[in-house]
Amino acid sequence: MPKTYEEINAKIKAGEAVVVTAEEIIDIVEEEGAAKAAERVDVVTTGTFAPMCSSGAFLNTGHAHPRLKIQKAWLNDVNAYAGLAAVDLYIGATEATEDDPLNRDHPGDFSYGGGHVIEDLVAGKDVRLKAIAYGTDCYPRKKLDTWINIEDLNEAFLCNPRNAYQNYNVAVNVHADRPIYTYMGTLKPEIGNANYCSAGQLSPLLNDPYYRTIGIGTRIFLGGAQGYVFWQGTQHNPTVERLENGVTKAGAGTLSVVGDLKAMDQRWIRGVSFHGYGVSLNVGLGIPIPVLDEDIVRFTAVRDEDIVAPIVDYSRGYPYSEGGPLGHVSYAELKSGEIEIDGRTVETGALSSYPEAQKIAQLLKEQIEAGEFLLGRPVELIPSVESGLTFKGLKERPVEEEVTADG
Repeated sequence: MPKTYEEINAKIKAGEAVVVTAEEIIDIVEEEGAAKAAERVDVVTTGTFAPMCSSGAFLNTGHAHPRLKIQKAWLNDVNAYAGLAAVDLYIGATEATEDDPLNRDHPGDFSYGGGHVIEDLVAGKDVRLKAIAYGTDCYPRKKLDTWINIEDLNEAFLCNPRNAYQNYNVAVNVHADRPIYTYMGTLKPEIGNANYCSAGQLSPLLNDPYYRTIGIGTRIFLGGAQGYVFWQGTQHNPTVERLENGVTKAGAGTLSVVGDLKAMDQRWIRGVSFHGYGVSLNVGLGIPIPVLDEDIVRFTAVRDEDIVAPIVDYSRGYPYSEGGPLGHVSYAELKSGEIEIDGRTVETGALSSYPEAQKIAQLLKEQIEAGEFLLGRPVELIPSVESGLTFKGLKERPVEEEVTADG
């Protein structure tokens, strides 16, 4: 019999809900069948811990005396966007420090950036704020150089436009005769290694492939705190090709998420550096999936061997949009440490931490069992296959030179 969010939340409040992780549900469905599992289990928890470049934080510093309207700002020498109200800032995870040599001395180190600033704030460290302004009658001050701490801020919340990618590429280097440095890590020449980035059978959107329970208002585990989905993520593309089990064969759905930075834990918010590429932020994210019916529990029982990812060349195929995937490989094969490409054995490496994803799913399970985490019923689901929504590439149009009045 189908269940409702209200029924499941009532069981959570009473301490009677049956909660299992996305690993545990696999054996339960195999032993009992999907119908009995759907009757017995109320919630399945998922988790992922990986670099999520499209991340950042909104900060409100409060007003200085005298007041200033920030025109440009830097946090530990990392540029923060100030084109908002007077003392609102947005710090992006991939912004490098102002004086970083970047890739002028290739490959660059990218030792510190926006993701590290966010981690430092979550860790309670003091962060240096430098700001300049042009001065107005109501905001006369023109310079500020001070230290801030997350506890001093009026507001500090993580706001990530694109997280929790539903499946992703396996990256290799086919054509370059040298290592190449990408957001998928360093790739050795002649397909010397293959890097991937997904928790596979624990990954949130792979356990709800048609987004039947995920949408605006879904309550999630975000960075160690409770957060929310507030929109589909940028580049959300639900109409990619799928397997018979509903699993997408390439990167598809994404989520826009938000949460209180002050409540987060440094363990699940970590700045990271990619040699020769840039900086980013490792984000811990987990989603509880309510078992509303038999179909949902069947989707949550997906195994690594039933999920495939495309092998993509990052020397020519990805950067220049040349050709398609070199093939597909299952996450069971990827996690074995070796895959076969064109008859060659290739070592694999994971950017996403499966052990940390396991811990997130377990933490979320314990919080729900303790009645500390209720399910958030979405007011609107994110676009699914029927929406026809696809990710479009940029259509470049020539820009004509402006003609002045005197020719």
